Amino acid sequence: MDWQESAGCWLWIPPQPRAVIHFLGGAFVGTAPNLAYRWLLTELGQRGYAIIATPFSNSLDHQALARQALNRFDTAYERLRQQNRLPQGYLPIYGLGHSLGSKIQLLIGSSYPVERAGNILISFNNFPVKRAIPFLEQAEQLKLDGLWEAVRGQLPEQLGFGADLSLEFTPSPEDTNQLIRQNYRVRRNLLIKFTQDDIDQTLTLPPLFSESLKSLLALQTLPGTHLTPLAQDLQWAPGEVFTPWDAVGQWLKSNLSQDLYRLRREILRWLNPLEIEN
Repeated sequence: MDWQESAGCWLWIPPQPRAVIHFLGGAFVGTAPNLAYRWLLTELGQRGYAIIATPFSNSLDHQALARQALNRFDTAYERLRQQNRLPQGYLPIYGLGHSLGSKIQLLIGSSYPVERAGNILISFNNFPVKRAIPFLEQAEQLKLDGLWEAVRGQLPEQLGFGADLSLEFTPSPEDTNQLIRQNYRVRRNLLIKFTQDDIDQTLTLPPLFSESLKSLLALQTLPGTHLTPLAQDLQWAPGEVFTPWDAVGQWLKSNLSQDLYRLRREILRWLNPLEIEN
């Protein structure tokens, strides 16, 4: 089985899925979630979860990204139903987001009447433009130095040459917090933050949730960095004669993969607490 494209989404559909996971990745890497998050999403798919991963391009309008992501998900989901690739009857749908993807999942849950069994929000952040895109603070100097053209291709189109550098995301960080506080109604949530993540704002979320949501709120702090969900399992097969390089390879596999395995285990445990994951 491999990834397939449908309705602008990337799909991994196992036989007889137990639930559906709608995945949204981080800024920039969110354009190719089937590649950037391949190991983690494939692992979830191999354990019986249908994965619908929605790519998105960079934009300052995060509300538009949320609307587009939901529309694409709904279209892909309905096609799968029509093709009988999903079981008939009730099938739980979970949102899974990393970084900006977590913010978009929150906007979906705060702006639209979606039915979600729960959301998993990893490394949430809600910074203003100049903090989310650090070199914008030096943009004027970059223009003077003739370097702006080299970096603007990596930015949302609104931030091209001559752009108003006071532009802000829509909704702004403050408006996003207000939307969550007033309208977010997804009852079951898992928040995950990593110990070495300097741009994580996960701890700002619980105070925004209504009292009715806090009883089903779980918060996990795991070893790792902001890039841990993007990691790929390092395969290392020792040769016939064990060498020092084999020792280095096994050490790297053990240390780099351990955080990724732990993340997978916590997600699966939360999705199905009765199932023991090794």
